[in-house]
Amino acid sequence: MPTRPPLRQLGLSTGKKARLHRILFRHGLGNGTAIFLPYDQGLEHGPRDFFVNPAAGDPAYITKLAVKGGFNGIALQIGLAEKFYWDYAGEVPLILKLNGKTEIPSDAEALSPVHASVADAVRLGADAVGYTMYVGTPAQEQDFAQYHQVREDAHHYGLPLIVWAYPRGSAIDSKGGKDSFYAVDYAARTASELGADIVKVNFPRPELHTAVRQEYARDFSTQEAIDAVVRSANRTYVLVSGGEKSGDEAMLEKARHAMEAGAVGLIFGRNIWQRSYDDSLAFVDRLKEVLAKYPAL
Repeated sequence: MPTRPPLRQLGLSTGKKARLHRILFRHGLGNGTAIFLPYDQGLEHGPRDFFVNPAAGDPAYITKLAVKGGFNGIALQIGLAEKFYWDYAGEVPLILKLNGKTEIPSDAEALSPVHASVADAVRLGADAVGYTMYVGTPAQEQDFAQYHQVREDAHHYGLPLIVWAYPRGSAIDSKGGKDSFYAVDYAARTASELGADIVKVNFPRPELHTAVRQEYARDFSTQEAIDAVVRSANRTYVLVSGGEKSGDEAMLEKARHAMEAGAVGLIFGRNIWQRSYDDSLAFVDRLKEVLAKYPAL
């Protein structure tokens, strides 16, 4: 079974190491694994994501859920962080998302513009910052340039940098699609090589291999695919996303595969809050049962 490298081997600055230690060992299970609650879907997808559970449209409801569920962190855009996080500041770590876009334009040349700063994150008491990087679009030159500034600022202030590494664009669509093993593996490696401390990826689907590079064109098992993605990230910790809401057993199986591969944890949003409050907490408890089996060495 692959193992996660300990914090002391990640080459982190003092500030980043201290904050990651707080996130991983003073919150959640406290065993070096993590489960984060992302709540940036209102910008990324629009209010439609809240139709199935209208209560989830209230950021106060989600922040309370993050605290009561014992999450290692909650990811918020700046407007919600400024208006709602203060109720529970210090009780659950804040990951401030620094960029984001609406789903209205095509993803063909996707770029997620920066709208907040690392200094904002420090002001709000965040323990980490998040950046969405679209790997494979023609806009990558502009994407990498604004990411460079974010990375430098995160290093200056000592905040861990979590990269949402998302393959996008027509070139990706023609090579297996955004969730193919090829695309997810490439995105994880890109985030690692560009200095992410943690990379967030969707679970790879190895069966999507139409027109991918020949190395990815054969049959891989689900476990082989996620093993390779975590290996490609090397000393960058990996968070695996739940994606769109699906069945509980399928999500738990993804969680087991991810942790077996050496991921540091999970980042599940809609799969948690697109259900009632009590059901959300019950499902979080089931996810924690998986994480409890993979403590840091």
